[in-house]
Amino acid sequence: MKFVSFRRKTGGDSWGVLAPNGRILDLSGHAPSMLDFLNSDWEKALGGIRQSLGSASLAPESVTFGPCLPNPPSMRDGYSFRQHVEAARRNRGVPMIAEFDDFPIFYFTNHRSVIGPGPCRVLPMHLQQLDFELESAVVIGKRGRNIKAADADKYVFGYTIMNDLSARKLQMDEMKLNLGPAKGKDFATALGAWLVTPDELEAHRRPSPQGDRYALEMTCEVNDIQVSKGNMADMSWTYAQIIERASYGVDLYPGDVIGSGTVGTGCFLELNGSGITQNQWLQLGDKVVLKINGLGSLENTIVAEHNE
Repeated sequence: MKFVSFRRKTGGDSWGVLAPNGRILDLSGHAPSMLDFLNSDWEKALGGIRQSLGSASLAPESVTFGPCLPNPPSMRDGYSFRQHVEAARRNRGVPMIAEFDDFPIFYFTNHRSVIGPGPCRVLPMHLQQLDFELESAVVIGKRGRNIKAADADKYVFGYTIMNDLSARKLQMDEMKLNLGPAKGKDFATALGAWLVTPDELEAHRRPSPQGDRYALEMTCEVNDIQVSKGNMADMSWTYAQIIERASYGVDLYPGDVIGSGTVGTGCFLELNGSGITQNQWLQLGDKVVLKINGLGSLENTIVAEHNE
């Protein structure tokens, strides 16, 4: 199923499921929000929801889609694609990190600055080398602690698109102090409108002893020009391995978001040193469209925030 959160054009926030007929089944009667649903006994509810999909009646034109999960309790972002890490470091003139292969890592980002499709508001300092990052993300569906990788895929409720927008000048200046990223990342992270349950992606699943991978093509277009292409199956660290690491000694909660990290070729930081682009960064008015096969698309336009 494809879970969505939305605002009716007549007013009021809600959530539901995008039915096969293209219309929306409003599920606000099940729970006030998607997060409340994830904190309920949702596994029992899924069967009844599937049976009700034929009665979906809300036209998508009558709503504005937001992020699939507008208010996650936490948000981590991983670093799982070797191609991205190698290329981004090579382009900065620094060697590959030998410890990349030792264990998966992640950082916490601002879960209160989640946006969905639509405008991405930025201030002048963000526009100093503003970058997109083409990623996927998972949403945790049940509470767990010290989760083993062999069991971790069972904790995934669904998959979505993620754009970890990055102000590179701020990020690089901050990280010289061996802390962060902070202001270079905390202003906006975009999540796709669809939160897709694993059963919808079964044909693309590639199981392994390290956990499931999904062979889903990923692309990014900036102003209708494709600049990035990759595949979710190329994750060097699987989501199962990242979940095992993230849950070591701490609880993961329903609604926690974990990003994959940037796919190879999935940002200007990497592309600018490869000859694909030349010192290109996002500017006001730019349209960024991320697409992942099976997970839909995520379109954002860069606009100025009025700092009054």
